[in-house]
Amino acid sequence: MRHHHISRRAVTTSALAATAGALLGGSTGVAAATPGRRPADGITLRLPAPTGPYRTGVTTLYLVDRSRRDPLEPGIPVREVMASVFYPARTVRGCRRAPQMTAGAAADFGADGRRSHPELPASGVNWAATMTHSYADAPADAARRRPVLLYSPGGGDARTMGTALAEELASHGRVVVTIDHPGDGCEVEFPVAMTGRETIRPTVLRYDPRTDPGLFRTLIDTRIADIRFVLDQLEALAAGRNPDAAGRPLPEHLGRALDLRRTGAYGHSAGGTAVTQATYDDRRIGAAADLEGYLDRTPETPGGKGELYPVARYGTDRPLLLLGSDGFQDRAGLERSWPAVLSHSRGRACRRQLDRAAHWVFTDYAALVPQLQAAGLVTAADRARMVGTADPAAAVPAVRHHLLSFFARHLPAR
Repeated sequence: MRHHHISRRAVTTSALAATAGALLGGSTGVAAATPGRRPADGITLRLPAPTGPYRTGVTTLYLVDRSRRDPLEPGIPVREVMASVFYPARTVRGCRRAPQMTAGAAADFGADGRRSHPELPASGVNWAATMTHSYADAPADAARRRPVLLYSPGGGDARTMGTALAEELASHGRVVVTIDHPGDGCEVEFPVAMTGRETIRPTVLRYDPRTDPGLFRTLIDTRIADIRFVLDQLEALAAGRNPDAAGRPLPEHLGRALDLRRTGAYGHSAGGTAVTQATYDDRRIGAAADLEGYLDRTPETPGGKGELYPVARYGTDRPLLLLGSDGFQDRAGLERSWPAVLSHSRGRACRRQLDRAAHWVFTDYAALVPQLQAAGLVTAADRARMVGTADPAAAVPAVRHHLLSFFARHLPAR
């Protein structure tokens, strides 16, 4: 296993210095990372800017799988999935930048976000004010078809906390589809009403699902089914149909931009578990990246050994990146399943590590939590627990470098 200090990434120190201003919205000093203040609403946090040559558009898809009832809420008669699609834009003229979260989702996150992340402040942040660098419903650049990447977030997290990495990948010529798993992820807002839920659906998670074998199995199985369902809907989109269940108009030429022959997936934590096993189950996924997700099930008895997922038991015949951090509090929990998949994959899987980093460094928290610390809303200890101690001007490019280079090698944007 190769260990990498973030300060010695393939992204060199000089390159980091040159790009840090763009990433953090100005100069490379502390002032650039200090968020602006809104007296009534709290501080406004900023996402790091993408570095690729393409301006990016974003749209939202409301997808309904009528073949499944919702597995986490029996009162919902169908399985619903919300997804965001980030893509290279042909033009952004006349389009507005999209917020990271919808207003309703941001209000719910501000009130309830600490359920999944008790380190976050109970007040003092205007979560609705954070903007993406992508333009809502901009026409897609369909001069050529582009590789497609699916993203599954961590347990209890929403797709919106994977925005910055999705924008980075899209700015380098990919179409990136970030997926919410309702009932699992927090603050999922729907465009229409449905029997059995409110417009904003909260997470069912009140404790670590790894302590509940049945719940963990249900969550991962549901995520895998969601991922495969989204792939089906993308096939409909590429064929010229509109898969949005509410019939909302799509950005111009979006379907023509998809090259589903070059499809990959990446996921964080529970999302890493799901995309890795989904790749084993579904030949449509050509490469996957697991960002610190277990590849074994929760033990049925305390202190026992959980069953390995088939991908760990038998290995993968397609490229797989296992990317972890030295500060993950349960690193030992990966040491049964990750070595197993490596040993059974005949060189198709590789393992890498980020140092001075922790579990949520693979999400938008890598950039946002240091801003919260600078504003006095998060302690140094809580920051280290969530994302590590590395400067975001190093940590953010390090994560981006690993994903960009992995997918460029295995699913190149021609």
